Amino acid sequence: MGTPFVVVIPARLASTRLPRKPLADIGGAPMIMRVAEQAAKSSASRVVVATDSDEIIAVCHQYQIEVIKTQVSHPTGTDRLSELVQLLGLAQDEIVVNVQGDEPFIPPKFINQVAQALSENLECAISTAAVKIEDHSEVNNPNVVKVVCNFRSEALYFSRAGIPYARDAHTNQLPYLRHLGIYAYRVHFLQAFANLPPAPIEQIEALEQLRALYNGYKIDVQVFHETPPPGIDTPEDLRQAQLKWAQLHQQ
Repeated sequence: MGTPFVVVIPARLASTRLPRKPLADIGGAPMIMRVAEQAAKSSASRVVVATDSDEIIAVCHQYQIEVIKTQVSHPTGTDRLSELVQLLGLAQDEIVVNVQGDEPFIPPKFINQVAQALSENLECAISTAAVKIEDHSEVNNPNVVKVVCNFRSEALYFSRAGIPYARDAHTNQLPYLRHLGIYAYRVHFLQAFANLPPAPIEQIEALEQLRALYNGYKIDVQVFHETPPPGIDTPEDLRQAQLKWAQLHQQ
C-alpha cells in the first residue's frame, strides 16, 4: 500500500436492534476491540475509534485503542467523521477509511482496496464497494442497497429499490450490485460534507451517500469478487459471530 491512510471506526451505544452493541462480547473481548484489531491488520497508519460514549472510551483505553470523543448530535456517521478529522488535524488530501463498528471479521484487504482505489482516482472524493447479487430475492429487498455504475465504475445512483429495472422480463443482462458499507474519503470532502444540507433523494431513500452524488461529487465503486462477512445487527447475528469466532480460534 503506497498511500498512507487512517481507519476510523464510528461507535455508538444506542442501537435499537442490539443494545450496547460495541461492547457485546466476542471471544472474551468487546466487539469494538475485535473490529479495531482486524482493522489494524490492514495497511492503515493508525486506527481510531470515534464515539460519543464515555463507556466506550474507557473500554478503548483498557485495550489501548486510540479513541476520540465526538459530539452526540451528529445526524449521520459521515458528519461524525467530519468532526473527527478536524480533531485529529488531518491534512486536506489525506485518506480516511470508515470501517463499521459491527464488522469484526472484515477482511483487511478490503480496507486496503478502497483506500488504494481512492488514492489512484483523483477525480473521486469517495471510494466504496459492492458485490454482485447472487440471490435474486435481494433485488427488491429494501434492506439491501443497490448501486448502478457508469463505464468508469463510478456510482450513478444508490437505491433501496431494484435498480436497474428490467422493463421487459429477462432482458436485463447487467449484474445487480449490492452496496457494501465501507468508504474511503478525502479529508477535504468530509469537511465540505458537514456543511451540505441533506439532499431530497437522501431523505427519501435514507442513504447519506446520495448527498454526495446530489452535490456533484464522484464516488468510485470497487466490485469485490467475494462477499465479506455480514455485520452484526441483531442478537442472532451476535450469536452467529460468537460461534464463528470460536470455530476460527479453537485449539
